[in-house]
Amino acid sequence: MPMAAEEIKTLIRAGIPDAAVEITDLAGDGDHYAARVVAESFRGLPRVKQHQRVYEALGGRMGGVLHALQLTTAIPD
Repeated sequence: MPMAAEEIKTLIRAGIPDAAVEITDLAGDGDHYAARVVAESFRGLPRVKQHQRVYEALGGRMGGVLHALQLTTAIPD
């Protein structure tokens, strides 16, 4: 069963409380999403660590109930 965009957003916000999260359903099928996650707590972290924090927040759902996630992370301007 696909994950709802709001569920993805909620999980990320729970794991990274200072994050601003935008979720886009890329294919309209609930299986292929893009996420933009902006958080001050990413400051000083390399991009791979930022992405790892997001994947940790998703609690192992990547590749399972969440089939594909195009991920962009950033720090606030």
